[in-house]
Amino acid sequence: MKIDAIQNGIVIDHITAGRGMRLYELLHLDDLDCSVAIIKNVSSKKMGRKDIIKIDSSAHINMDVIGFVDPQATVNIIRDGALRRKRCIEMPQELTDVIRCMNPRCITTTEQELPHVFRLTDPENKIYRCIYCETKAERKY
Repeated sequence: MKIDAIQNGIVIDHITAGRGMRLYELLHLDDLDCSVAIIKNVSSKKMGRKDIIKIDSSAHINMDVIGFVDPQATVNIIRDGALRRKRCIEMPQELTDVIRCMNPRCITTTEQELPHVFRLTDPENKIYRCIYCETKAERKY
């Protein structure tokens, strides 16, 4: 299979195999008006298998979403066909309106205008909790 190189855009690389589609959904890449390639289960010397997302545009990408889904991923900025910047991603300390609190008694259920905010409470186990009710965020990959 051959996927063309991009001239100007973003490549999200080193995504843990199987998490590429979740990133695609949370980043709302289906809303973009450009070519987006999701390459799943690519062979990798470093990881064994990985996913890659190529975006043929200089679109704004929420790095917090990438850090939440897969903090080992890297983001490469491509300009004129060459790598201009490579960024390693870290887990964000706080997520706002990325995921929703699933607790039916949480205030965010009744107060629709409140943002859904989660804080990183256990970095080692990658656990985020709602700031309003302390409910643990569900991680769906």
